[in-house]
Parts: sequence; structure tokens; C-alpha cells
Amino acid sequence: MEVRPLMTKDWSAVKNIYELGIATGIATFETTAPDWEHWNNNHLPFGRLVAVASGAVIGWAALTAVSNRCIYQGVAEVSVYVHPSHKGKGVGQLLMKTLIFESERQGIWTLHSAIFSENKGSIKLHEKVGFRMIGYREKIGQQNGVWKDNVLMERRSKVVGTM
Repeated sequence: MEVRPLMTKDWSAVKNIYELGIATGIATFETTAPDWEHWNNNHLPFGRLVAVASGAVIGWAALTAVSNRCIYQGVAEVSVYVHPSHKGKGVGQLLMKTLIFESERQGIWTLHSAIFSENKGSIKLHEKVGFRMIGYREKIGQQNGVWKDNVLMERRSKVVGTM
């Protein structure tokens, strides 16, 4: 397994993995995956990664700006998705560790995630790579008529923004 930058040619596999995550009902409020142009325009130009095994994309991670205000240029939100047949095999952890390294290389001092409270696997993954819970948003939104809670997690860099 290797992690490399996401390329346009990977979009079909990335979109498929995203749709599988959407179908779980515990990964996102989104109900459909966007087209490439929308996804591309809404993610930072760096920190777009895919995990590849035997030539196939088996997971992806990307960063989104949390605000367009310059004061928050070092804060990004994390998305990480792993194909269901590869969960529990270290794919998410490898993606996250690589994403952390790349984010720090690009000057990001805080990574942020808002995770559905029932998504225990994602919460555990984030904890393994140094995220901590900073809050809880109760009934932040509805999905198919069901209220969802978010666990707010963040990871502060130990090398960027420390002074």
C-alpha cells in the first residue's frame, strides 16, 4: 500500500468511496457526491491524498479551509474515507499520518474534524493520530428526519504555530 497525491484520474474511485461512505449514514450530511469540478473547487490545493493497493484506490483524504478569513489560513478541516473492504487494515491511519505531515509542510497549525457521534471508528482513528475532543454539538442537523450529533475534534501541530 502506498499513499500519493490525488490526481484527476482518481476521481471516479474517490467518488465511489465517498458514495459508499454517504450510504452508511454516519459519515456526512451530504446525500450525494459532487462532481469533480465542485469537489476540486471546495478543497485546498494541497493535502489531497489517495491510498493505493494493487493499483486500486482504497481510500482518500483531503483538506478544506474552515474560513476564507486570513487569520484562519492555518486551520483546515479533514475528510478521510476508506473503502469498506479495507477498513481495519491501517489505511485510514496511514492516510491521516501522511495528511498531518503534508498539512504541517504547508503551514497548517490546526486540523479540525466534526464527526457523527455514532461513527466510533472515525473517532478512534482521529484519537490514534493525536486529535482530541474539544466539543460536542447536539442535534446539529437532521439526516432523513433523524437528528445527528457531532463530536468536534482537533489536532494542534507541535511544529507549526508553536511560537
